[in-house]
Amino acid sequence: MIEQTPVVLGQGYEIVSVRPAEPPAGTEGVDWHLYVIAQGANRIEGHRQGKLKAVTLAVEEIVAQLNERRLGKRGRVNLVPTPKKSVQK
Repeated sequence: MIEQTPVVLGQGYEIVSVRPAEPPAGTEGVDWHLYVIAQGANRIEGHRQGKLKAVTLAVEEIVAQLNERRLGKRGRVNLVPTPKKSVQK
């Protein structure tokens, strides 16, 4: 039997912080938050409006999607079309 070892693709994305912030330039409203996501030395910073709990959940979803994307698409099958039979008259 052949053993398969999981492929390690380096460090995944993770939430560094989610904190209240001033509205970004050109926007209005209240309840703005600044979030920071990191993967090693790479950083993603963004603003999101909403209550802290809702923003944190949204950023967790972003991190999950980024990490899924790093690992490649799963559950997809490479479909190869079969040649059509020619109809002879």
